[in-house]
Amino acid sequence: MTDGWNQRRPGSAYPPAGPPPPGSYRPGGDASPWWSAEAPRDPWRDPYSPAAVVIDTVPPPGTRDPEPVVDPDAPRPRGTGPYLLVSLVTALLAGLIGGALGYTLAVRDGAAGFPLGTAPATVPSAVTRPADSLAGVAERVLPSVVTIKVRTSGGGSVGSGFVASSDGYLITNDHVVANASGPLTVTFHDGTSAAGTVVGQEPESDIAVVKVSRTGLTPVEFGDSDALAVGDPVLAFGAPLSLSNTVTAGIISAVDRTIESGERGGQGYYAAIQTDAAVNQGNSGGPLVDAAGRVIGVNTAISSLAADREQAGNIGLAFAVPINQTRRITQDIIATGKARRTVIGAQVGDAGSGGGVRLSRVDGAGPAAGAGLRAGDVVLRFADRPIEEPGDLIALVRKHAPGSVVTVEYRRGAERRTAAVTLAADVN
Repeated sequence: MTDGWNQRRPGSAYPPAGPPPPGSYRPGGDASPWWSAEAPRDPWRDPYSPAAVVIDTVPPPGTRDPEPVVDPDAPRPRGTGPYLLVSLVTALLAGLIGGALGYTLAVRDGAAGFPLGTAPATVPSAVTRPADSLAGVAERVLPSVVTIKVRTSGGGSVGSGFVASSDGYLITNDHVVANASGPLTVTFHDGTSAAGTVVGQEPESDIAVVKVSRTGLTPVEFGDSDALAVGDPVLAFGAPLSLSNTVTAGIISAVDRTIESGERGGQGYYAAIQTDAAVNQGNSGGPLVDAAGRVIGVNTAISSLAADREQAGNIGLAFAVPINQTRRITQDIIATGKARRTVIGAQVGDAGSGGGVRLSRVDGAGPAAGAGLRAGDVVLRFADRPIEEPGDLIALVRKHAPGSVVTVEYRRGAERRTAAVTLAADVN
């Protein structure tokens, strides 16, 4: 090679002796952009030129370093203040926007803010609440239910009742109004109130009739309590613990359950409908209705494990006066001011040794004597219902209307007999 990069060899002189070959470079020779006066000492021009390392000398003691020179055109570092300010403003704006959005969603969709689930493709049949559903029955009956507030010498009490006629006759329990010391306050389903007066009472069946000066009321529909079966669904209406317009559900647990009214002494018994629908203090006098919304009984009493009556509460044992008996008593009270009592014309004694109850006395002109019964006979069944206690016979007699013909099965000595007895009304 004859170019300027390779013309020097180890051990050879530089520059080489003799004239340079044509086209080669030489100092001071032909001008070339690759040649300068420094070329012999430039390692890039001559790889064989000696290299030198330059080391800065340490300044003498006592001298100061020169002040640094700052490039006026160089970018200057910024402090954190502007960033904090921007962050703060951004956070405030985000909070305001988030709060406004949350308020809008809460007003539009409720407090949840985010919708959950999906809407059903079709409305479930239960939501439509047909007339024969429990909700449909409740909606139809509630306008006929009332709350009765009574002033007594000891303060006051609250019971329930229901509309029997559009011109203001109401049915309730006798024990709800028995101790009233002034006018009653009757509150209707719509919240309006009216003064009520007691028209008449029948303590032994625990039924009373109240009148208000109103017309155009919605009366209940009466059912048939003699057509009930154990297991039928029922609803109980009233004001338990003063909670007006309360509805509870259950079934008929038993029929013809003997219950003693015991409010004013005497032999007060009725053949009750037993239900497990929740009934408490304040439900007394409210209607018990069937699945069709027809009243089949008047809620009257409960059984409880509490020793104190005031502390008694629902344990699934509630009782109602049958509506057939109640309706007959109500019609008598409206018509005459008092109710007729159904009688058999005999007095009951103790229970028989082999079951049933013994007749201690039989009125010579009464229904029992007319059917051939005598004192000492033991009544085993009445209207196909077994008789176990004296109260059972009284309750079943009171259940039937005067003039009813019932079958009585009895024992005289060792002989079992049957008689058809036509019941009568008490002459008192």
